[in-house]
Amino acid sequence: MYPLARPLLFGLDAERAHGLTLQALDWAHARAPSLLPSTPAPLPTRAFGLEFPNPVGLAAGLDKDGAHIDALLALGFGFIEIGTVTPRPQPGNPAPRLFRLPRHRAVINRMGFNNGGVDVLVRNVERARRSGPGLLGINIGKNKDTPNAIAAGDYMYGLSRVYGLADYVTINISSPNTAGLRELQEEQQLRQLVGTLREEQERLGAKHGRRVPMLVKIAPDLSERDIEACARVLGELQVDGVIATNTTTSREGVEGDRLADQAGGLSGAPLLARSTTVLRMMRTRLPESIPLVGVGGILSGADAVAKFAAGATLVQCYSGLVYRGPGLVGECVEAIRRRRFAPSRGSLPPDA
Repeated sequence: MYPLARPLLFGLDAERAHGLTLQALDWAHARAPSLLPSTPAPLPTRAFGLEFPNPVGLAAGLDKDGAHIDALLALGFGFIEIGTVTPRPQPGNPAPRLFRLPRHRAVINRMGFNNGGVDVLVRNVERARRSGPGLLGINIGKNKDTPNAIAAGDYMYGLSRVYGLADYVTINISSPNTAGLRELQEEQQLRQLVGTLREEQERLGAKHGRRVPMLVKIAPDLSERDIEACARVLGELQVDGVIATNTTTSREGVEGDRLADQAGGLSGAPLLARSTTVLRMMRTRLPESIPLVGVGGILSGADAVAKFAAGATLVQCYSGLVYRGPGLVGECVEAIRRRRFAPSRGSLPPDA
């Protein structure tokens, strides 16, 4: 159905189309599930001590309040990540704040962590049926008006509120749309913040009787020196995983587009090369015990395979869904399956 719907959606403001798409998914899931794509055959993948039904996930940002969990899981994702959610509600940045660049298969957003606050998300997660095998990640951030000096308090509160509901939790310190947030990736601030959250994670694990993995999401705009420092800190603190990467402030690959000067983070096809480079660099610098999630620029099964070749254990997509629709999920799963079970070089053909 998506090839028929896309021209209509692209005729609307991008944020309005986003909302209508989620409403349509909810309707189809509840009343006409045959309209949804068929679920990919299982491709079990283990990471962070969790068993994922397949390694293709939905990146954070599509469903900030967790209001569409069941419909999104019905699209065949092995896992979905909701949020980013903040302790208190906030409206985000003024509209318009979401822009498509069709010629480049790209998106620019400056949403600014618009969400109803963590209490709303918790209620939505508690109401979700979650009848399928897909796992749930929850992405947490700080409120816009919380100074970095006390940002740990926002993250600790968010972690404590969602801990009992999530299969894993992601710490978002890499969005370009909250002023000063990326400064938390600086080595000393990162060590202090993540160290504090690791202690809270262990305390919550003892309280709840189960350990929920904690991941950190990084930016694609880090220098090589910053990547080395980041990997050193995250490795020493033994985080459970790293998501590489968030959106970029660079406009490489979209030069000359009439929307290229819009403020915000760029995602989609132009991000693929840079995000995959950062992924590869992190893989060579982190301990093998810390899995990586590759995200950024996946618009085909081949793009997903490129992330695995660079060292990913799981992948996520978001902007690719805007241009390809939910059929992208199954395409990526099947491409990864072919790569996983491809005969090794030099082996005999099956009928030899």
